[in-house]
Amino acid sequence: MNKVVASASEAIKGITNGMTLMLGGFGLCGLPENCIAELSKSGVKNLTCISNNAGVDGFGIGMLLANRQVKKMISSYVGENAEFERQLLSGELDVELIPQGTLATRCMAAGYGMPAIFTPAGIGTEIAIGKEVRNFNGKDYLMEMAFDADFAIVKAWKGDTMGNLVYRSTARNFNAVMAMAGKLTIAEVEELVEPGELDPDHIHTPGIYVHRIFKGADYEKRIEQRTVRKKEV
Repeated sequence: MNKVVASASEAIKGITNGMTLMLGGFGLCGLPENCIAELSKSGVKNLTCISNNAGVDGFGIGMLLANRQVKKMISSYVGENAEFERQLLSGELDVELIPQGTLATRCMAAGYGMPAIFTPAGIGTEIAIGKEVRNFNGKDYLMEMAFDADFAIVKAWKGDTMGNLVYRSTARNFNAVMAMAGKLTIAEVEELVEPGELDPDHIHTPGIYVHRIFKGADYEKRIEQRTVRKKEV
């Protein structure tokens, strides 16, 4: 089955106001840059975004935040975005901060068809307020629900026309678990190849999870905090 669409604008068709989106990436690595840029132009609003991070000012999810398109962020790390901070402190943005492992496992649970997970992370903190706690073998665990996302939008290094995906290095973080978890999964790739050109042993996301795929362009691959060693004299 050929799942290729021509562009990011075609890939995001069906995303409407009020939907919940999963957006892959780790920091600024492996972001679905083309889809995010297209969403920022689309005018869609009141989105709930599930992502490891909130991008930076003017890039990644930061573009959607600047346009006031996001009503709620569900993330584990948000420390590089001044506009995010401003909206949070002013009460314009609803934020749910989640331990990073819990975020990943709630994505995984959605992909596996599990309704909930139990984790010790968050016990005894504000995260546990109002949530069910169960004791297993003398230790308390917090029940966390699997995510329920309308779309998962991910970015891979290579993909074929059937939707099989290969990630590269750190970009594999969160993209792989999110690709399994959306009701409809969109993948943008740096290289799009024909079926059979990917080594089956190297495929991270089987095509059964992917509904739309396209070849992206003009990736910036930014670095959040560039640190260089001073030149020795």
